[in-house]
Amino acid sequence: MKIALLVVLGLVLGALGGAALGIGAGLAWVEIFKTSSFEGYSGMLVFFTFMPVGAVIGGLGGAILFGLLAFRDSAIAIEREPIRRREP
Repeated sequence: MKIALLVVLGLVLGALGGAALGIGAGLAWVEIFKTSSFEGYSGMLVFFTFMPVGAVIGGLGGAILFGLLAFRDSAIAIEREPIRRREP
C-alpha cells in the first residue's frame, strides 16, 4: 500500500513540476525561434503542446522515481528501531 500511495504522490508532483518545466521550455522555444503570435499562435503552442508533454513526462518520471524509492525499503526509514543500550 505504501508503494502505491508513493507512486500516486510521485505522479501528481511530477505532473505539476513537468507542466511548469514544459511552460518554461515552451516560452523559451517561442523566444528563441521567434514564433508568430498571430491570433495567439505562440500561446496555444506553449499551453497545448509543451505543457501537456511536460506534464506526461514529469508524471511518469515522478511515479517511477517514487515507486523505486518505495520499493527499496532501506531508502525510506518510516519507522526506526529503538537504539538498544549495552548493559554493563
